[in-house]
Amino acid sequence: MSDTNHTLRERAMKALSTVIEPELHKDIVSLNMVRNLEIRDGIAHFTIMLTTPACPLKDVMYKASEVALKKVPGISGLEVKWDAEVPKDKRVHGLIPMRNVIAVGSGKGGVGKTTVSVNLAVSLAKEGARVGLMDADILTPNVPIMLGLTSGRPMVQDGKILPFDVYGIKAISMGFMIEPEKAMVWRGPMLNSAIRQFFNDVLWGDDIDYMIVDLPPGTGDAPLSLAQAVPLTGAVIVSQPQDVATGDAVRSISMYEQLNVPILGIIENMAGDLFGSGGGEALAKRKNLPFLGRVPLDVEVRKGGDLGRPVVVSHPDSASAQAFRDIARATAARISVQQMLHADVIPLNIIG
Repeated sequence: MSDTNHTLRERAMKALSTVIEPELHKDIVSLNMVRNLEIRDGIAHFTIMLTTPACPLKDVMYKASEVALKKVPGISGLEVKWDAEVPKDKRVHGLIPMRNVIAVGSGKGGVGKTTVSVNLAVSLAKEGARVGLMDADILTPNVPIMLGLTSGRPMVQDGKILPFDVYGIKAISMGFMIEPEKAMVWRGPMLNSAIRQFFNDVLWGDDIDYMIVDLPPGTGDAPLSLAQAVPLTGAVIVSQPQDVATGDAVRSISMYEQLNVPILGIIENMAGDLFGSGGGEALAKRKNLPFLGRVPLDVEVRKGGDLGRPVVVSHPDSASAQAFRDIARATAARISVQQMLHADVIPLNIIG
């Protein structure tokens, strides 16, 4: 590298050190997010390393970097590559090959929790993350229907169950292993065993960035078993807008607080004329929790669930699909910020 290019590179790095990461309020250079900076023909080429491919703030950082670099004499433009490495929840990763485990729960049934779980998982995969979906509703599994996997059994390799690959995610459910109309009459210890087996006896492969766990409603055996089986990175609470749903959601929040599971946020599902709007957001404000987003009531969401094609796949440009994608990005952001703020030291790459 010539002395001129070396000096220009130093000036470029100094300019980029004025670009502030919006979530953590530190500059992207001190956070070591800027990688492989080269100046060629007046163009600054570099990579910005994120901690989630679902980063919602790429445009903000790009524009701020552009403004900063164009103030440097000799630099006329920039070319940014984006890369990501999802941070590991060390408590989780020390036990299983997963970086983060996220419980999706609700205080009552019928609020669309499985619909949210499926669309959240597929949305994260569409952003480029490695995603698993575990159906922990052992007694009444609905994930197979919503993924269009109502026939066939999982294969076994090296003594472990192979999850199904569909829509870019890896999925496992008790519904893959029983007859569709067979009732599961199991007591608590059997549920605990099944959930543990899903973690330990399924061949998930390389590190899963986000394991989404769809739980049955309420505060019973399944969420307790999950919390005992593996440390949870956090929980997402799904509610409808009306008071009866938000009232039950409070109990779910209380359970996770007693289990020392961080609440990543609240999702308001099925918002619209029929159920009203704003109840989930009001609950989040009252409990001082993040509000991850609102999904409008949409017949295509229901049709997609019945036909095994999540709305983010079947109608990707719809308002409901956009809401699910925004919620996925917000959830990933909350996870990354939480991991960074609880780390002993600031790691090499921080969420943007």
